[in-house]
Amino acid sequence: QVQLVESGGGLVQDGGSLSLSCAASGRTGSRPAMGWFRQAPGKVREFVAAITWNSDRQLYADSVKGRFTISKGDASNTVYLQMDSLKPEDTAVYYCAAKYWGPTGTMTLANEYDYWGQGTQVTVSS
Repeated sequence: QVQLVESGGGLVQDGGSLSLSCAASGRTGSRPAMGWFRQAPGKVREFVAAITWNSDRQLYADSVKGRFTISKGDASNTVYLQMDSLKPEDTAVYYCAAKYWGPTGTMTLANEYDYWGQGTQVTVSS
């Protein structure tokens, strides 16, 4: 069993910045790929960003490219999402996810991930 805990969400003005963090615990001997997804009320969960287990590749949704930056911590089972130039359309619950099983895949599909955090609310006011 793996537990993922997100933090760093909040309320920010249009154009502002927030930094999200996610820490995974409860599993040893693995190096997961990790990703961020978001879901707004009445909307489907959508891909935001992902990073490979060794940080050699990072992927971003077109909607956040150039504004968001994903990175892993030294412990490997931690992931961060720096969000700059936030827009009202970025308002959503943001979820951290970890992939342990099988091939790397695309890293952009929610059903590729094995464990999920409970989410942290990000609200951008206009």
